[in-house]
Amino acid sequence: MPAPTPTPTPRKFLGRLSLPERTFVVDALRTETVGGVLLLVAAVAALIWANTPLSDSYESVRGFHIGPESLGLDLSIQHWAADGLLAIFFFVAGIELKRELVAGELRDPKAAALPVIAAICGMAVPALVYFVTVTAGDGSTKGWAVPTATDIAFALAVLAVIGTSLPSALRAFLLTLAVVDDLFAIIIIAIFFTSELDFAALAGSAIGLAVFWLLLRKGVRGWYVYVPLALVIWGLMYNSGVHATIAGVAMGLMLRCHRREGEEHSPGEHIEHLVRPVSAGIAVPLFALFSAGVMLSGGAVGKVFTEPEALGVVLGLVLGKALGVFGGTWLAARFTRAELNEDLAWPDVFAVATLAGIGFTVSLLIGELAFAGDPALTDSVKAAVLVGSLIAAVFAAVLLKLRVRKYRALYEAEERDEDEDGIPDVYELENPEYHLRMAEIHERKAAEHRRLARVAAAGSEPGPAPDSGPVPTADGGVAAPAPGTRTDIRTDTNTGTAAEPGDGTAPGAGGVAR
Repeated sequence: MPAPTPTPTPRKFLGRLSLPERTFVVDALRTETVGGVLLLVAAVAALIWANTPLSDSYESVRGFHIGPESLGLDLSIQHWAADGLLAIFFFVAGIELKRELVAGELRDPKAAALPVIAAICGMAVPALVYFVTVTAGDGSTKGWAVPTATDIAFALAVLAVIGTSLPSALRAFLLTLAVVDDLFAIIIIAIFFTSELDFAALAGSAIGLAVFWLLLRKGVRGWYVYVPLALVIWGLMYNSGVHATIAGVAMGLMLRCHRREGEEHSPGEHIEHLVRPVSAGIAVPLFALFSAGVMLSGGAVGKVFTEPEALGVVLGLVLGKALGVFGGTWLAARFTRAELNEDLAWPDVFAVATLAGIGFTVSLLIGELAFAGDPALTDSVKAAVLVGSLIAAVFAAVLLKLRVRKYRALYEAEERDEDEDGIPDVYELENPEYHLRMAEIHERKAAEHRRLARVAAAGSEPGPAPDSGPVPTADGGVAAPAPGTRTDIRTDTNTGTAAEPGDGTAPGAGGVAR
């Protein structure tokens, strides 16, 4: 009889990350969390500045022009923040995308299918919600792309504020969603918000990018080479009519993000480690400071729910994002036969999908581009981005708090390192040496508890904790004594029991580790 065909093992969705990937995600999101808090502070400062008697000074500062007019760069402070500082943000986004493609979740087409489909649906459904809303209200469809973006820094700041430590798999899923979001936002900006093209400047920018790529391939090092070249590329890209942030993305994608033999970090990872704090801690907060300052009087807030464009943005962020990301994830998992990690449930995915409705930085940028000729409508759309992101954050916080004990238990299990070797215990369960180390630790603890039991039985107060002595290991070596303990307990070699100096032999577990 022919052998039965083995049933393929279903692929796990939101399973535990590999140790290198987990380390990268934790380090990256730690910086983003700090940047997200600074982003919140900058947004609140902008709103206070714009809604107090000092509002005239706010408009004067962000409207102040600076830069060489002969090079076409006589820009306002607000313009410099949107086109200049955000180029740094998109440079980091380009590196993140390249790394995901060569070493992260997107390198395996089967594994990448699920977050990519979720991200695409998470952009398509908000755009559809916006389009239906403004069509019903006879509004402008220009802002269809405003509610499509997710702000990972703002989302992580919300997690930090509400005190929720998500498991690494959920955090990685959120990060991958944001990376794919950024990719499609870049494409949208390049295609739909490019005005008249200056082909000479565009060709110059392309030549500059080619030189940048060639220098990288030749292994040329030195910031004093790349920074001036990057500024030239950015300036030419700006004058070409293509949004200048595209230059940052293009340069980020050119960096090598895979490690060669003997390398601890790839060049892309190294540069991202240097530039990410500048992006998260300076560039994005300054952009928020000069873009989020809109008037929030009673009438302005009322327009958010009455003007079709603003209402479309709010509904797109709150409803469209949650339904799009969750629906795309569920459909992708169903058709790719991926099984959800048994430690999580679909409500957890929905909570993260709701958190993805926080669209701040890129949404504000697209809002400025979409309604550049209408300042009043631009301010209404910006207010809608703030209100929609706030509502999404509140909904996500409530949903995540319902499962906070489960998340905390999973997070603590991921972080636990009882043998203190710097590697979480869950990654060492297949390592025999780990189990021998844990046996030695528990044997020392057992000997100490037996001593305390004898003292308690004798009715005396427990004294200083003596050391259980060196514990022989399975390979014939000797385990080091626990920190802060004495080494004056002897072990009876005939019985394998522990005895204290000056005391009779007492039963103990301080013998040979087996």
